[in-house]
Amino acid sequence: MYFRVYRYRLTKKYMEFIKRFSQDDEGISEADKAYLDRIPKQNGFGLVAMFMGGVSFVFGPVYGFLPVISLAFCILTYKTFDKKKEDNPWPFYIGFILSLIGFLMFLGQVTHQLIV
Repeated sequence: MYFRVYRYRLTKKYMEFIKRFSQDDEGISEADKAYLDRIPKQNGFGLVAMFMGGVSFVFGPVYGFLPVISLAFCILTYKTFDKKKEDNPWPFYIGFILSLIGFLMFLGQVTHQLIV
């Protein structure tokens, strides 16, 4: 019996904690919503391109298909970048450069040691 009551209290406190930090728009005014919509966002494809570029740099000298796929992804998704909505094209650039380095390392049969 005691365990049920304790579990109920714990669940109730957890739900109150979650509600406090949830993403409701109840306390936000219209002016604040308009301001938040005006703030430039980050392009999701740019972040994926940068992540794929990092993977291509790390594993590209061994597996040559990774930099090729990553380069193609970076080139194809760069056109999704909108200068009015997003403010940072650098993830695309970094992903492209890391993929290019991984591809050139694969062509030159150069590997690097990873210290984990």
